[in-house]
Parts: sequence; structure tokens; C-alpha cells
Amino acid sequence: MYTLLSGLYKYMFQKDEYCILILGLDNAGKTTFLEQTKTKFSRNYKGMSLSKITTTVGLNIGTIDMGKARLMFWDLGGQEELQSLWDKYYAECHGVIYVIDSTDEGRLSESKEAFEKMISSEVLDGVPLLVLANKQDVPNCLSVPDIKTAFSDCAPKIGKRDCLVQPCTALTGDGVNEGIEWMVKCVVRNIHRPPRQKDIT
Repeated sequence: MYTLLSGLYKYMFQKDEYCILILGLDNAGKTTFLEQTKTKFSRNYKGMSLSKITTTVGLNIGTIDMGKARLMFWDLGGQEELQSLWDKYYAECHGVIYVIDSTDEGRLSESKEAFEKMISSEVLDGVPLLVLANKQDVPNCLSVPDIKTAFSDCAPKIGKRDCLVQPCTALTGDGVNEGIEWMVKCVVRNIHRPPRQKDIT
């Protein structure tokens, strides 16, 4: 009887919690992506004005619920001096969203370097990876094939994991739903990183 009641309690009052890191250089659109995610997936959430978003110093946190899954996002600052803190969060995360500014070709090699350092960490082995080619609404921006070509020598380091490179425009919300829905499917089926159990509050 206890097992039945315990199972019923977990079904009714607990969610599987998954921690998702949002990484990328400063000004790539990470916080805008997080705000759009919270606006689209959280009822009654009134997001901050996207025009008032400034460079993140430290981190921003957001949570959304999708069915039995609760996603907790950690949007980490992308300035060079803050990138050294990223690896402190790797052991706790279930997925990584890496945001690239498709309009900033001048910093593409810097973004690739940060990406390569991140993806080389053994702590992230098997963790699903969503790469967002952001700001696709801007004319003459780098396309997804352009970014895949620029990052092609990183491909072997990606290893055995779910990985998707997707176009996105965080400012308008284009690509946000598809990216989050893909990430949820991947973290739920990834048996190597089980979720944390959290009571529904």
C-alpha cells in the first residue's frame, strides 16, 4: 500500500528537474533567448522589456514546466573573464544551449574557441547540445551551413550525444519553441544524467 501511495504522490506532486546551461559570448542573445523561453512556456509570466536587457554579469536563472519535466536554466555571462566559471556548472547540468551571434563574423573565431573549450570537457560527455545560430532576422548574417563549416573541426569532439544546430531569432521568438521542445526530448531520454526529483510548488 505504501508503494502505491508513494508512487501516486510522486505522480501528482513531483516533477523531474533538469538543469540547462545557456552559454555563448557576451551579446550573443542568451538572456533574450531565456526571456523569450520564459514568456512562451510560463503562464502569466510578464517578461522584461527585451530592449532593456544588458550584458549579464554572473548569471540569470529561469524555470519552466513542460509536462512532467521542469527545466531550470542557468544563463551564464559570456565575457572572457566569466567563461572561466562555466565549468563550475558542468557537473550539475543535463543539457547545454550554446548561442552564437550570426551577425558578428569578427568574433566567430572567439566563439568557436569558447565552444571548443566547453565541448572538450569530459564532465559534459553525453550531455545534449543545442547550438543556436541567433539573429537570423538580420540581412547578410551567417547561415546555419556557414556556422557548421566554421565549427566543423569541432565535430569530432562532440562525440556521442544528441546535437542540433538550429536557426533562431531570440528577439522575435523564432526557433525558441522548436529548440526547447527538442532539448526536453533529449534530456528526458538521456539515461546517463538522471533528473533531480522536485516537489511541485
